[in-house]
Amino acid sequence: MSNVSRRDILRTLAAGVAGGAVLQVIPVQAAEFAHQMVHQEKAASPTGQYSPKYFNAKQYATISALCETILPKDDHSGGAIESGTPEFIDLLTSENEDYAARLGGGLAWLDDHCAERYGSAYLDSRPAQQKETLDLIAFRANAAKDAGLSQGVAFFAFLRKMTCDGFYSSKIGIEDLQYIGNVPRDSFPGCPDLA
Repeated sequence: MSNVSRRDILRTLAAGVAGGAVLQVIPVQAAEFAHQMVHQEKAASPTGQYSPKYFNAKQYATISALCETILPKDDHSGGAIESGTPEFIDLLTSENEDYAARLGGGLAWLDDHCAERYGSAYLDSRPAQQKETLDLIAFRANAAKDAGLSQGVAFFAFLRKMTCDGFYSSKIGIEDLQYIGNVPRDSFPGCPDLA
């Protein structure tokens, strides 16, 4: 096993979903490993920042903005940004050609769509224009009505799944679920009596 690199492990784990996996896109082991790698990189960096592996700066900013829109922080918990979800997505995308094609192509579609419609890329569009665009691609039914939206709809559906996988496999996401794991209990009171 010492001849196998972390990159090889990540590439293998991110290759596909294991049957019966809890997460929607990748196996739990890949999610845990990706979060560990991101954490180690941030800890080793003098600035404490993650350096994107696949996306360029503008693409990474767009992915981050979309992740924040999908899972914003609230009074109860941090959101996608605080959980490291954009870093998680970038790291896995850097090791998986299918993810790269789906997410890279989707980002290109998103910017082209916004440029045609509003005269600027997604991040440079006004918030109301961004919302209007996301309202179009957030629902599969819209792709059936307008085939020109099908790539955007597929992209956003995949990104939502990746965002949820990244968030709910992170420390913040697990705490948000209030999952305590396999912890022994002194007693199990069972269900309360019916009134």
